[in-house]
Amino acid sequence: MKKLRLYLDTSVIGGCLDKEFDVDSLKLLQEMQQGEHIAIVSSVTVAEVIQAPPKVQDILTQILGLPLSELISLPNEANDLAELYLKAKIVTKKYQEDALHIAIATVSKADILLSWNFKHIVNVRKIMLFNSVNLSQGYPLLDI
Repeated sequence: MKKLRLYLDTSVIGGCLDKEFDVDSLKLLQEMQQGEHIAIVSSVTVAEVIQAPPKVQDILTQILGLPLSELISLPNEANDLAELYLKAKIVTKKYQEDALHIAIATVSKADILLSWNFKHIVNVRKIMLFNSVNLSQGYPLLDI
Protein backbone atom coordinates (compact mmCIF):
# COMPACT_ATOMS: atom_id res chain seq x y z
CA MET A 1 0.00 0.00 0.00
CA LYS A 2 1.20 3.51 -0.84
CA LYS A 3 2.52 5.44 2.12
CA LEU A 4 0.79 8.74 2.75
CA ARG A 5 2.89 11.87 2.39
CA LEU A 6 1.92 13.92 5.43
CA TYR A 7 2.81 17.61 5.64
CA LEU A 8 3.34 18.54 9.29
CA ASP A 9 2.82 22.10 10.36
CA THR A 10 4.40 23.44 13.53
CA SER A 11 1.33 22.83 15.69
CA VAL A 12 1.55 19.06 15.16
CA ILE A 13 5.17 18.97 16.28
CA GLY A 14 4.44 21.13 19.31
CA GLY A 15 1.30 19.07 19.90
CA CYS A 16 3.50 16.20 21.07
CA LEU A 17 4.05 18.23 24.26
CA ASP A 18 0.58 19.75 24.60
CA LYS A 19 -1.89 17.94 26.87
CA GLU A 20 -4.75 18.73 24.51
CA PHE A 21 -3.06 17.13 21.48
CA ASP A 22 -0.29 14.89 22.80
CA VAL A 23 -2.06 11.52 22.46
CA ASP A 24 -2.81 11.94 18.74
CA SER A 25 0.45 13.76 17.95
CA LEU A 26 2.58 11.13 19.68
CA LYS A 27 0.64 8.33 17.97
CA LEU A 28 1.42 9.97 14.63
CA LEU A 29 5.08 10.32 15.57
CA GLN A 30 5.18 6.62 16.47
CA GLU A 31 3.57 5.67 13.15
CA MET A 32 6.16 7.74 11.28
CA GLN A 33 8.97 6.11 13.27
CA GLN A 34 7.56 2.73 12.23
CA GLY A 35 7.70 3.80 8.59
CA GLU A 36 3.94 3.91 8.06
CA HIS A 37 3.96 7.45 6.62
CA ILE A 38 6.29 9.90 4.90
CA ALA A 39 6.80 13.05 6.97
CA ILE A 40 7.05 16.29 5.02
CA VAL A 41 8.52 19.26 6.86
CA SER A 42 9.07 22.64 5.28
CA SER A 43 11.67 25.30 5.86
CA VAL A 44 8.80 27.43 7.21
CA THR A 45 8.11 24.83 9.89
CA VAL A 46 11.81 24.63 10.74
CA ALA A 47 12.01 28.43 11.09
CA GLU A 48 9.01 28.41 13.44
CA VAL A 49 10.31 25.51 15.53
CA ILE A 50 13.71 27.18 15.97
CA GLN A 51 11.86 29.72 18.11
CA ALA A 52 10.13 27.01 20.18
CA PRO A 53 11.37 25.41 23.40
CA PRO A 54 14.25 22.90 23.08
CA LYS A 55 11.96 19.89 23.65
CA VAL A 56 9.92 20.85 20.59
CA GLN A 57 13.14 21.30 18.61
CA ASP A 58 14.19 17.79 19.69
CA ILE A 59 10.96 16.34 18.27
CA LEU A 60 11.61 18.09 14.96
CA THR A 61 15.15 16.67 14.93
CA GLN A 62 13.70 13.16 15.47
CA ILE A 63 11.28 13.64 12.57
CA LEU A 64 13.95 14.97 10.22
CA GLY A 65 16.16 12.00 11.12
CA LEU A 66 13.57 9.47 9.98
CA PRO A 67 14.37 7.56 6.79
CA LEU A 68 10.95 8.51 5.37
CA SER A 69 11.11 12.25 5.89
CA GLU A 70 11.43 15.09 3.40
CA LEU A 71 12.62 18.61 4.11
CA ILE A 72 11.08 20.99 1.57
CA SER A 73 12.48 24.47 1.06
CA LEU A 74 10.17 27.29 0.03
CA PRO A 75 9.72 26.88 -3.72
CA ASN A 76 8.94 30.07 -5.68
CA GLU A 77 5.82 28.32 -6.92
CA ALA A 78 4.58 27.96 -3.31
CA ASN A 79 5.38 31.58 -2.54
CA ASP A 80 3.32 32.64 -5.57
CA LEU A 81 0.42 30.42 -4.52
CA ALA A 82 0.51 31.78 -0.95
CA GLU A 83 0.29 35.29 -2.40
CA LEU A 84 -2.88 34.27 -4.22
CA TYR A 85 -4.36 33.07 -0.90
CA LEU A 86 -3.58 36.49 0.58
CA LYS A 87 -5.09 38.29 -2.43
CA ALA A 88 -8.22 36.15 -2.02
CA LYS A 89 -8.30 37.31 1.64
CA ILE A 90 -8.40 33.76 2.95
CA VAL A 91 -5.85 34.84 5.55
CA THR A 92 -4.28 38.23 6.21
CA LYS A 93 -0.62 39.16 5.80
CA LYS A 94 -0.25 38.68 9.58
CA TYR A 95 -0.87 34.95 9.04
CA GLN A 96 1.22 34.60 5.91
CA GLU A 97 3.04 31.58 7.37
CA ASP A 98 -0.26 29.68 7.48
CA ALA A 99 -0.76 30.45 3.78
CA LEU A 100 2.79 29.25 3.12
CA HIS A 101 2.12 25.94 4.90
CA ILE A 102 -0.93 25.33 2.68
CA ALA A 103 0.93 26.37 -0.47
CA ILE A 104 4.02 24.26 0.22
CA ALA A 105 1.87 21.22 1.01
CA THR A 106 -0.04 21.80 -2.22
CA VAL A 107 2.93 22.21 -4.57
CA SER A 108 4.89 19.39 -2.91
CA LYS A 109 1.92 17.09 -3.54
CA ALA A 110 1.32 16.15 0.08
CA ASP A 111 -1.56 13.74 0.50
CA ILE A 112 -2.70 15.45 3.69
CA LEU A 113 -1.71 18.57 5.62
CA LEU A 114 -1.86 17.94 9.36
CA SER A 115 -2.41 20.83 11.76
CA TRP A 116 -3.95 21.73 15.10
CA ASN A 117 -4.51 25.32 13.90
CA PHE A 118 -8.30 25.44 13.88
CA LYS A 119 -8.56 29.17 13.22
CA HIS A 120 -6.60 29.54 9.99
CA ILE A 121 -5.97 26.05 8.61
CA VAL A 122 -8.31 23.33 9.94
CA ASN A 123 -11.41 25.37 9.24
CA VAL A 124 -14.01 24.11 6.77
CA ARG A 125 -14.68 27.52 5.24
CA LYS A 126 -10.99 28.27 4.77
CA ILE A 127 -10.26 24.78 3.42
CA MET A 128 -12.89 25.35 0.74
CA LEU A 129 -11.36 28.73 -0.12
CA PHE A 130 -7.79 27.39 -0.23
CA ASN A 131 -8.93 24.56 -2.48
CA SER A 132 -10.87 26.95 -4.69
CA VAL A 133 -7.65 28.87 -5.35
CA ASN A 134 -5.75 25.61 -5.80
CA LEU A 135 -8.21 24.37 -8.42
CA SER A 136 -8.19 27.71 -10.25
CA GLN A 137 -4.41 27.37 -10.54
CA GLY A 138 -4.49 23.76 -11.76
CA TYR A 139 -3.57 22.10 -8.46
CA PRO A 140 -5.52 19.20 -6.96
CA LEU A 141 -7.58 19.49 -3.81
CA LEU A 142 -5.56 19.36 -0.60
CA ASP A 143 -6.88 17.25 2.25
CA ILE A 144 -6.49 19.04 5.56
